[in-house]
Amino acid sequence: MEQHSEGLKVMVIDDSKTIRRTAETLLKKVGCEVITAVDGFDALAKIADTHPSIIFVDIMMPRLDGYQTCALIKNNSAFKSTPVIMLSSKDGLFDKAKGRIVGSDQYLTKPFSKEELLGAIKTHVPDFVPVEQAS
Repeated sequence: MEQHSEGLKVMVIDDSKTIRRTAETLLKKVGCEVITAVDGFDALAKIADTHPSIIFVDIMMPRLDGYQTCALIKNNSAFKSTPVIMLSSKDGLFDKAKGRIVGSDQYLTKPFSKEELLGAIKTHVPDFVPVEQAS
């Protein structure tokens, strides 16, 4: 089942409007369908409705942080296999380890580049084909 990026559903969960907008712009340019959420609670409702193929989640958020959100996603049998990539402005070993413990599949440090974002998708959604290869 080849999944072209046409309609590849990518969720970006971040309380920063700038980060959400940046990720959304980059991902839409390569043909992804982007679902954004402002925090974990917002995301959990949207995940159930939209079934994204991959989820990017910020660690530091109000109400429900990235670790709690990731743990809830990974503990749900319907979404256990959905790749979750943690986003953080902190590059600490402790944060990366904690991310692994709650089940995250990868860790990206903010600010991330287009290459890092697309690289993470290609790693976890191997049949992902960006629409425009030229930058």
